[in-house]
Amino acid sequence: MGSGPVRTDGASHPAEARKVKSVFYQGMASSTRTKAPQRGTKGKSGRRLPPKVKSGREVPLLPVVVGVLLVALFVGLVVYYYVNTRPTTVAAAGGIPCDQLEHSQTHYHAVLQIIHEGVLTPLPGGIGIQGGESSPTCFYWLHVHSANQNAIHIESPANDTFTLSQFFAVWNAWSTNKGGPKEPLDATHVSSFTLTPGEKVYVYVDAGDGKGAQLFTGDPGTIILKAHEVISLEITSGPATPPPGFDWTATGNAGL
Repeated sequence: MGSGPVRTDGASHPAEARKVKSVFYQGMASSTRTKAPQRGTKGKSGRRLPPKVKSGREVPLLPVVVGVLLVALFVGLVVYYYVNTRPTTVAAAGGIPCDQLEHSQTHYHAVLQIIHEGVLTPLPGGIGIQGGESSPTCFYWLHVHSANQNAIHIESPANDTFTLSQFFAVWNAWSTNKGGPKEPLDATHVSSFTLTPGEKVYVYVDAGDGKGAQLFTGDPGTIILKAHEVISLEITSGPATPPPGFDWTATGNAGL
């Protein structure tokens, strides 16, 4: 009787083995049916589910914004510094350029004295020194230092000759560049002095040869500046009077 032979050694009967196998496959089938649908596959409704996108590590926004602002600030400061510190080109005057440094290849000194109705009028210190003596930006080859009153420093990179008219051109450019008056030298003007109908200009030149000041009757603008030469322009309504001498050995003029 029964559905098959029965073993008494502990082994399963064939019928029971089939029953266990059937239950195992049913469990597998049930597990497969209840598994969630994968992304990118069709769900029960037939619609394809969107694929799951893996997001990378999120970058904090605030540090990025701060970094961009700091870079922009740095670039702005660099541009501002360049615009405000770059050297400006100063136009030449009388054919004489304005260089950033003083030259020493050619270096000597001449003196200019302007005398108006018997009164000696000193030359302004700093003539030909753009930016001022305390913070110069460039030097014309002809210029005046306050420490050496009335002394013209001729400092150029070449062994050229320079005239009094060129010095007045430098003086005029230096003065007008900083908003000052014109400084001409012509038939009716000597610097800021305008001759009245009764005034004349007498020109004296002391070449430093021991002969003293000699009256010069030509155009004063053509006088060539020479070492230890003293040029005096005397504006007067009276007769010509020999000008005062220049002391090259005075304390302020030592080494000139």
